[in-house]
Amino acid sequence: MLTDRPVLALDIGGTKLAAAVVGAEGRASGFSVEPTQAELGPADVIRRLFELGRRAIRESGSGPVAAVGISCGGPLDSRAGVLTGPLHLPGWNDVPIVGMTEREFDVPAVLENDATLGALAEYRYGAAIGARTMIYLTISTGIGGGAVVEGRLHRGAAGNGGEFGHILVRSDGRLCLCGRRGCLEGYASGSSIAARAAEAVATRGAGSSLAEHGHPRAEDVVAAARAGDQLAVELWSETIEVLSSALTDLVNVFEPAVVVLGGGVTRAGDALLLPIRARVARDAMPPAARAARIELAALGDEVCAVGAGAIALDLLEARGSDTDNDEELADA
Repeated sequence: MLTDRPVLALDIGGTKLAAAVVGAEGRASGFSVEPTQAELGPADVIRRLFELGRRAIRESGSGPVAAVGISCGGPLDSRAGVLTGPLHLPGWNDVPIVGMTEREFDVPAVLENDATLGALAEYRYGAAIGARTMIYLTISTGIGGGAVVEGRLHRGAAGNGGEFGHILVRSDGRLCLCGRRGCLEGYASGSSIAARAAEAVATRGAGSSLAEHGHPRAEDVVAAARAGDQLAVELWSETIEVLSSALTDLVNVFEPAVVVLGGGVTRAGDALLLPIRARVARDAMPPAARAARIELAALGDEVCAVGAGAIALDLLEARGSDTDNDEELADA
């Protein structure tokens, strides 16, 4: 490797910013988090993101970093290093985040889709170690995805492949942030579960414990469903149904050895994992269903930071070996 120095990982999420220092073995130190407050606009958020990065470096005790990896939801242009209009960051159009980061930290930087990096992190260091083909879904504020196919990270022709949250699960269904109706994200993301719960309470919530919450969250739906609240059971059952349907399609297409589920909604644990495993095993084509193992992410809240660190380490590796970056970074 070009240097033994670690790298800085920056993660720009819809609800939180995160930063960490990542070493060659994929361990994150100095992990720091704060709310995104995307409504304040890119200038304010990026200023605080860079402050968070400097805090992570201080708290890790690592000294100077050799590169920066940046994780963010799409759409984005990873080759140009530009956020072209992430759905979870309204108004963030054509933000040259890589150039800004390189000027701030005076080291090379690289940008990649957050869920793609989640897939890379779980493949190298987490629940999918040893699998040649795996898929990853992050079920959080939105829903993203990534895949490693025969040992190579899947990006797609323009670098935005793996938008698994925009698989159609309901014809002419709920309006999604992408502009289409009926996307998986419109039903099973944390924000969409909360929105469906609020609508259900407003129209037929008399007697439901969810009515006690001014703005019920996804975790409130899970807790109420576990307690037997009928409205919550219906909401959670629909969530499981649409997720299982989308995952069945993905298992049939990719025939992965491992499916990894991450993001805040997966804190539901077995209430999410067990029914999804059963439905996918029942509905997927037999060879694919037998091959696929469905697991929760092993890296928790640090997954995108670890992935961003991994891609920054790959950047250094590619530059150090004096080869074409695009070819080197295609290898998972």
